[in-house]
Amino acid sequence: MKTKNIEAYTDESYPPFPTKGTLFWRRFIPWQIIRFFVLNLKIMKIVVGGHS
Repeated sequence: MKTKNIEAYTDESYPPFPTKGTLFWRRFIPWQIIRFFVLNLKIMKIVVGGHS
């Protein structure tokens, strides 16, 4: 029987590391608060639209 040649994962197999800018916006609390309210408004729009 033939043996299979097993190779390790290449760097392309892994997701990219976030940039410094991406990490900043993920950790910036005022931005997170704004995004929280925007998301809640979108959800409420869907919920209210479904109940009318």
